[in-house]
Amino acid sequence: MNKIDFTKKPIIGAIHFQALLGYPDFSSVDTILINAKSDLLSFQTGGVDAVIFENNYDLPHQIQVGPEITAIMTYLITRLKPLIKIPFGISVLWNDYRSALSIAKVGNAAFIRIPVFVDNVKTQYGSVFANHQDVIEFRQHLLANDISLFTDIQVKHSEMLDKKKPLELSAKQAVKAGSDGLILTGNWTGQAPDINNLKKIRSLYPKFPVIIGSGVNHQNLDDLMEYSDAFIVSTSLKIPTGFSDTNIYDQNSRISLSKVRQLIKLRNKLLNVKISL
Repeated sequence: MNKIDFTKKPIIGAIHFQALLGYPDFSSVDTILINAKSDLLSFQTGGVDAVIFENNYDLPHQIQVGPEITAIMTYLITRLKPLIKIPFGISVLWNDYRSALSIAKVGNAAFIRIPVFVDNVKTQYGSVFANHQDVIEFRQHLLANDISLFTDIQVKHSEMLDKKKPLELSAKQAVKAGSDGLILTGNWTGQAPDINNLKKIRSLYPKFPVIIGSGVNHQNLDDLMEYSDAFIVSTSLKIPTGFSDTNIYDQNSRISLSKVRQLIKLRNKLLNVKISL
């Protein structure tokens, strides 16, 4: 399994599976696979450094998914695996780290994303209570300690139950609990994190991986690169075919190869400038 190289400020392309089994917008397994292959090809051809697969259009989300979701995601990853040439990760929304770790172990993924690791939050799907100890123990149970845990702090699409908890405290708790990378987001899909929050976490952890989890685009990459080490990107790289209240664009909106190439070209240019200084 290849690990992500944070020294090159990697771009991680998010592949949003269309609605899966049991959801009203489910089409067919073959259709989901065809569109996921299309996005994977656009990302890889465009030059991203890694990809992450996510059940983004399973709306409304479940805190822990049913076996049908775990089954179809495992099947999809198994079918896609021969085409994947770069490190990849798994995210099972809304916070099903057990399914994510299981799929990642079977598929030999490099990492998973965990929206709630140390913060207790309220979402439109219910309250989610952090259980980082179970995450670590379950990863050990699967003999999967080589799978990295990229963990959100005070994640988007949620409201902190402890509204007075400082972001810095969430970061310290996550690192102490075993996070391999801190993910910062804006409040909603397509929103970048507050630059002042980024500065705080960068100052707190100059060497620990800080990952932008939402809102990255061609206009703000330069500003965000100064205080972060990696970028999970999808929405700004899509070709809109329709719109969604939660996800901005609908599930038929595919990744644009030209937009990916432009972002990678910009990242490489900015990185070369940074290295030469």
